[in-house]
Amino acid sequence: MASTSRRSSYSRRAQYGTFTGYVVAGIGALIGAVLLGLSLWQPGSFSGPRNVASDLIVQPVGEASATARTSGQSLFDAISGYLEAGGQNAHLKKEVELARIRLAEAEAVSQENARLKELLSLTEASDRSVTVTRMIGSTSSSSRRFAYIGAGSSDGVQPGMPVRSARGVVGRVLEVSPGTARILLLTDSQSILPVRLADEDVVAFAEGRGDGLLQIRLINLGVNPLEEGDMLVTSGSGGYYEPGIAVAIVTEVTDDGAVARIVSDPAATNFVTVESIWLPETIESAEQPADAPLEP
Repeated sequence: MASTSRRSSYSRRAQYGTFTGYVVAGIGALIGAVLLGLSLWQPGSFSGPRNVASDLIVQPVGEASATARTSGQSLFDAISGYLEAGGQNAHLKKEVELARIRLAEAEAVSQENARLKELLSLTEASDRSVTVTRMIGSTSSSSRRFAYIGAGSSDGVQPGMPVRSARGVVGRVLEVSPGTARILLLTDSQSILPVRLADEDVVAFAEGRGDGLLQIRLINLGVNPLEEGDMLVTSGSGGYYEPGIAVAIVTEVTDDGAVARIVSDPAATNFVTVESIWLPETIESAEQPADAPLEP
């Protein structure tokens, strides 16, 4: 009996709940129908509530959506601009690097043209020029200092001929082949060149030390007249070199002379001119034996 009464009371509450739901739904439908009819009969009656709803709900939602859309577009534009700027910077860096390379090449060509112009002027001024050629190599790791030029016997080059650049004496021809020649540089330990001061009648010998410098030994010992910075030129003695060609600059004064630096460094010399021997008769007479008969 207790179980039956509980079941019937539960069914009664469920029935009441269902009935109440129907009643509320009916009332809501009736109110909706009334409002619908009123909006169709007098549409202006609901303009106020619509405006209030628009101000309170629609406008904030629209503004929030527009702000989010604008922010999103700004973010994408910023990312796109950053990526584009990065590409442009990389392109500009490549252009600047290429411009620097072209500028360096132009400067090198300008320097080369200047050297060629100096050498051309030297060749035009000298009536003993045999050929103008490029220095193709030189030794620097031993006491023997040689250089090689791209001209040989087929170009008229002969042993003993002096070799000079636009700055001064380089050396003289030691051996020749048809297309090349070996040059004995001034700095070779077996090289001896008669020199004098450019502005005074002070004579000396410039001996190669094998280390890129020259040892200047005075012929007349006594008070050493040499000073740092003095220019030494060829004296013409020996008959190989024309007098007055630049040879070296004094860098250190010693008891019997000085140490000098050559003005025409082979490492910085590209083109040279080979000249004929200044006084070949003097050299030939010096090479004759003492007991040889003199020519009439």
